Amino acid sequence: QLQACGGGLVQPGGSLRLSCVAPKWILEHYSMCWFRQAPGRGPEDVSCVSAAGGPPYYSPSTKGRFTLSKDDAKNTLYLQMNNLRPEDTAIYYCTAAAVFCTMSPLEIDYWGQGTQVTVSS
Repeated sequence: QLQACGGGLVQPGGSLRLSCVAPKWILEHYSMCWFRQAPGRGPEDVSCVSAAGGPPYYSPSTKGRFTLSKDDAKNTLYLQMNNLRPEDTAIYYCTAAAVFCTMSPLEIDYWGQGTQVTVSS
């Protein structure tokens, strides 16, 4: 139900924008989240926004560098990632859930396919 894309290879300090296309009814009724999984590390919530709106949540490691936004006309959730660091390297997942900012597979209702982000010189 969710189509995620936009990953790639970028040098430190560079930028990428991830996109997640979802049906309108999902964007309107579910909390949307980007989380990431790096090899050897646990999953990390990157940014989340509730269905009701309000300011997005950002993890401490991404706050000030990443921006979450929605384009209702395009049914798309974006994650603009600036000033990327090698430690941002991970597979990024777009998810939709009734529970805000959850990473539990038991609570996530819809998944996008992961998109690889690699930050390296």
